[in-house]
Amino acid sequence: MTSSPLQRFAPALFVLLWSTGFIVARYGTKDAGPLTFLVVRCLVSAAILFVIARLTREVRMERGRIPIQAAVGTGIHAMYLGGVWVAINHGLPSGISALIAALHPVLTAVLGAMFLGERLSRRRVLGVFFGCAGVVAVVVEHGGAGDGVTSFALGAMAVAVVGMSTGTLLQRRYAQGTPLLAGTAWQYMATALILGYGAIQSEHWRFELTQRTLLSLAWSVLVLSLAAILIMLWLLHRQAAAQVSSLFFLTPALSTVQGAVLFNEHVGVLAFVGLAVAAVGVWLATSNQRVTFPQT
Repeated sequence: MTSSPLQRFAPALFVLLWSTGFIVARYGTKDAGPLTFLVVRCLVSAAILFVIARLTREVRMERGRIPIQAAVGTGIHAMYLGGVWVAINHGLPSGISALIAALHPVLTAVLGAMFLGERLSRRRVLGVFFGCAGVVAVVVEHGGAGDGVTSFALGAMAVAVVGMSTGTLLQRRYAQGTPLLAGTAWQYMATALILGYGAIQSEHWRFELTQRTLLSLAWSVLVLSLAAILIMLWLLHRQAAAQVSSLFFLTPALSTVQGAVLFNEHVGVLAFVGLAVAAVGVWLATSNQRVTFPQT
């Protein structure tokens, strides 16, 4: 069946847009707390999506679907974005954070086998091994160099990876048929509620209205929270979770180059080797897999 131009170019566009999120996290947290920034971003994005849904007369979402959208939002926004932004704010280089975050397709494949009945082949097992080995190589180099890889930052990234994998599976398994705009808006509302508590308790709601903060917010809302996320959710409605998740293994290379150019982040030979090994691992674990979901 011939695919439309949107179907052909949407994955590449998503990867390009998504890779900039790790760079924006560096800019956005210079004059604002990471959680505070994300709360403002989510509230603005939710408001825009609710308005667009109303203007386009999108089918109203049933109230019974709100809890699952809140759960999805907790995973792919609150845990993932919160973990990544906190890790970068605590010194983790953007390229390295992108590499670790890109391992979530491996976890998605494993969780899919455990909870959705997807088959975990030898290819995927091998992918898990290569993916983990790649991350270890990067962490060894940067940890040994005192490069900002701390146990706290790694813990935050672990939360991010688990959150994205869980949210992706929930969205694919239980949220089919949910109105795209309203569903995403409710995800952001739940995220703002969850991260808002952390922003008040740990950051005392630090948000300075500087040009840098406002530009970062504009990019985060329009490009990441609206364009990139809607493309990802649109793809999840049409492809299996593992197939969509596999797109993320392409982002570390782009984010690493962006970080090196914009922030002069050092990436040594071992890190590049780890990047390549991890990319191969994620590709082995997620590519060319036909996934079916049990009927309820």
